[in-house]
Amino acid sequence: MNIRDLIEQKRQSRNVKDLFEKSIPVILFLIASVSILTTIGIIYTLLSETIEFFKRVPIVDFFTGTVLKPLSQTPEFGVLPLIMGTVTSSLIAMVVAVPIGLMTAIYLSEYAADSVRRVFKPLLEILAGIPTIVYGFFAFTFVTPLLREFIPSLQATNILSPGIVMGIMIIPMIASLSEDAMRSVPNAMREGALGLGATKLEVTRKVVIPAALSGIIASFVLGISRAIGETMIVTIASGSTKNFTFDITQSMQTMTAYIVEVTGGDAPAGSTIYYSLYAVAMTLFVFTLIMNVIARYVSRKFREEY
Repeated sequence: MNIRDLIEQKRQSRNVKDLFEKSIPVILFLIASVSILTTIGIIYTLLSETIEFFKRVPIVDFFTGTVLKPLSQTPEFGVLPLIMGTVTSSLIAMVVAVPIGLMTAIYLSEYAADSVRRVFKPLLEILAGIPTIVYGFFAFTFVTPLLREFIPSLQATNILSPGIVMGIMIIPMIASLSEDAMRSVPNAMREGALGLGATKLEVTRKVVIPAALSGIIASFVLGISRAIGETMIVTIASGSTKNFTFDITQSMQTMTAYIVEVTGGDAPAGSTIYYSLYAVAMTLFVFTLIMNVIARYVSRKFREEY
């Protein structure tokens, strides 16, 4: 092989390498576009089917109606009972999860020794790995009978029990995210406050929590989003009664439980009941989107620069 052949081979090798380098950004762009294209596809599907539903049911009746009777001879499609069930169960969950999760995060971040934290935090996060259907049966077979000992009027299926169990399920999320936010606060701030004579509790309350407030509030909002989108717990333990009520001892249905009911039933494709599935799913999508937007806004609003 002469020198000319070697030069030609080197040039071809360089051309192949340059072509490969130029193709890398295109490949990475296509991979990164998968999530965006998937989101666009989901929105298109929901919108197209939801528009078809609103051609049959007035949008005002859907969002202001307090009666949902999709299988009646005179069907009514008011979504307020589902919204009430979803909001009620989510609020109950947050009442349980927020104080316990925040106190757990404070202990892990500020009071627990490293050896305790290394053991306790993974054990806490095991709760996040339990399938939600297990939580559902736990709410139905254990929590509800236990609560009926103290609340005799509690129905066999109710919104209180799954709300409490959802709160237990969300605790690891709030505790972990809040603890990460607190741990990111520089130790120099803690040492400075302690040097000025502040107690450990005062440092936690007046220095660490304000500095980590953006991450803590974001964990709360993400916890609410998780509660709103929960399916199996409410499907099993809250029942399928479409009540528009403020009584948490009664059976109520959430938006996710209604979606499960319709998709698991005999609703024929093209019927009004079938299209109501997409209208409810679109409403749930908007709820979750609003929660995520609020989380981003809160994170930016309360972020402290140090």
